[in-house]
Amino acid sequence: MKKLFALIAVFGMLFMGASIFAQDEPTDSPVTEDASQVAEEPVAAVVPAAQAPVTEDGGGLAVLHTTLKTKFIEGGAGFMGTVLLTLIFGLALAFERIIYLNMAATNTDKLLSSVEEALKDGGVEAAKEVCRNTRGPVASIFYQGLDRVNEGIDVVEKSVVSYGSVQMGLLEKNLSWISLFIAIAPMLGFMGTVIGMIDAFDKIQQQGDISPTIVAGGIKIALITTVFGLVVAIILQIFYNYLVSQIDGIVNKMEDASISLVDLLVKHNLKK
Repeated sequence: MKKLFALIAVFGMLFMGASIFAQDEPTDSPVTEDASQVAEEPVAAVVPAAQAPVTEDGGGLAVLHTTLKTKFIEGGAGFMGTVLLTLIFGLALAFERIIYLNMAATNTDKLLSSVEEALKDGGVEAAKEVCRNTRGPVASIFYQGLDRVNEGIDVVEKSVVSYGSVQMGLLEKNLSWISLFIAIAPMLGFMGTVIGMIDAFDKIQQQGDISPTIVAGGIKIALITTVFGLVVAIILQIFYNYLVSQIDGIVNKMEDASISLVDLLVKHNLKK
């Protein structure tokens, strides 16, 4: 799974880098159109660029892509590329966590019913087999508790609590890296802003005069890096909060199911 998402991150970097820089290369291919056909074309057929109609298949996405590419290049390949890397790796980790949490989700009511039926029909071994064939942290916790049922209810409770902490750590894996990328992205943007401002003042010092063009250009380039850094942080923060809410929901189900399992084992032992 880790190798898969590492490949996704690499391919994402290559794809986004190619989409940004591919259209900037000049086309050196000669025009093969016949001169007689060019001469016959009416001048009135030429539409100004400002009035050219927008095709339906391009639309707003094409304009957005062109704008982002232009601003990305204006901001500088160094810092903008680093901010882009934080976005790609952060999204790769977020998607990995989303898939893992979706696979970890378990219908606890159905699992409890299956375990109870197995306890009635085949005993503890049958219940352990049900947990072994069910994926998710809740089934793993149930298996650890059932595996120690002969040692007493107190030992079962301790094992359930201890293994629940282990499963919660697995659910929260890689969240610290996502939070790190959330913090790094705006910092890189601010660093690019400071360096851009220093470059603008260097140009003013070289010119010996304050030129609005030089100052405006330097400040614009400086602020572009900040904007992109904040956008990346906002995107990753949304995914981070979603993951935290999903983990909280799974942990609540784990705790509730663990209490139900202990009650079920007490009830089962009393019947025995």
